[in-house]
Order: sequence, then structure tokens, then C-alpha cells
Amino acid sequence: MGGGFFGVVRTDKWLEEDFNNPIKICERLLKVFSEEEGKSVEIYNYLKKFGMYKPNRRSYECFEALKRRDYWGKAEKIFRKYEKKWKGPNIPIYIFPIVGKTSIFSQTYNTKSGVAFQDKMFLFISPFDDDKELEALFVHEYHHVCRLHHKKKNSEAFTLLDSIILEGLAEHAVEECCGQKYKAKWCNYYSRKDILYFWGRYLKPKLMIKQNSQLHDEILFGKKNYPKMLGYSTGYEIVSMYKEETNFSLKDSFLLPSERFLTGLKNINHSNNT
Repeated sequence: MGGGFFGVVRTDKWLEEDFNNPIKICERLLKVFSEEEGKSVEIYNYLKKFGMYKPNRRSYECFEALKRRDYWGKAEKIFRKYEKKWKGPNIPIYIFPIVGKTSIFSQTYNTKSGVAFQDKMFLFISPFDDDKELEALFVHEYHHVCRLHHKKKNSEAFTLLDSIILEGLAEHAVEECCGQKYKAKWCNYYSRKDILYFWGRYLKPKLMIKQNSQLHDEILFGKKNYPKMLGYSTGYEIVSMYKEETNFSLKDSFLLPSERFLTGLKNINHSNNT
């Protein structure tokens, strides 16, 4: 499926034609980004930040393997399952090979990444040993789409608190739909005690920082002097605390305001102080 039907767009066909020219591939995305001609370079640079491939032999081999194993067909089935289950929006989904990240310090490289908007979604992948990993990535990103769709909050108004809760809720959805085994490693980077310390030291005074500020990303991803994946890990833990206090469903996770989840944190802090 593709075109006006939405769902998984056959970017494999785009890649067959223009693999070595990703900027030309991004020309096809001008409409969905509401950009005028000539801005395809900016779209490519933006998507590269989230893991879109650079043309080389390794990424071409990755593409060939994805094609052989029909990841476009697999993703379409997963999409239709969750679109129905969550009554989610019908959006275009774009799949591209992920950039290979190897270095002298690390022989491992990312196998999956993504970026979600209210009206579209991008998945950057390499073939998985376990195809359930594809579903886990999908659930995380599509949860974002559904929450953004329901909240209808202007991206300029989006705060660090919104981002933290968005990430935490998405990973709880992965845990619920795919199992503990498939949740992200950053969920377990820190103990609850660590998170409560980080909360007071780094996060609490900065919660209203807007999404378009550089500091927002530094805190969320744990860049510069901030602990690694600080916002993500904190979001997961805050939602865990809320869950311990309150029964809430996946449906609620699309609708509840970000501030609501801080009640679990307040209760924990209160019990620690008494």
C-alpha cells in the first residue's frame, strides 16, 4: 500500500531507483513536510539526526537484506493490527535503512530508530534476529502518533515535561504489547533512587522548556553534562510510579495530560519524606 491509501509507503521502490541520491528521495517528502522545492536537503539532514542511512556499501547491503525479508510487508501488517486495536489514525509510514554506527570503541551498531509526528512516521532499521523487534519499534513510534493525534498540542507549545512523559508512555506500551524483553535498554539505566535525585537536580526546574530549544534535547537525550538518556529514563520511571498508584489503560495513555503523571512522583516523594 502507499499513495492515497497511506500505511506503509513503498520506499523500497524509491530506494531501488535513487539509493545513492537520498536528497532526491527526500524530494518525494516535500509535500508531507509542507516544504517548497529545494528544501529536500534540509529534510534529509533532519532525518539523518534520527538515523537515516548514508549511501555506502554497508547501507546498501542493509537495504538488500530488508528487501529480501520483506520488511515493508511485515510493517504494513503490524500497522493495520495497531490501527484497528488502538483506533489510531491512518498515516503514511516511511521505512529506510539505518545508518551504521560502528567505531573503535564499539563494535555494535544501532538496529532501529524512528521519528514520529502527528500525521506521519519514519522507521530506520536494519534486519533483526527477532522480528518482534520491528513490532516493538513500531509500537513505540505509533504510540507517539496516537498521543500527538489525541492531544492536538501545537509543537511550539510542547514542553520538556510533555516529551519526557511521551517517551515513558511509549515504552510502557512496548512492555504491555510486546513483553518485558523488548523494552529499551534505557529503561534500566538508573535506579529509582537515581531518578529521584536527577529529578530534583536537573529536571524539576526545567520542565517548561520548549521543545524547540537546544537545552530540551540536551536534557532529554542526556548530552553534554547530563546523564545519558536522562529524559527517556525518567519518563519511564515516572509512568511506572504512576502505574503503581493508579490503574490506567492504554487508551488513557493517549489522553491523560502530562502533568497528571507527576502525582505518582509526588506520592513517592511524600512517602520518602515521612
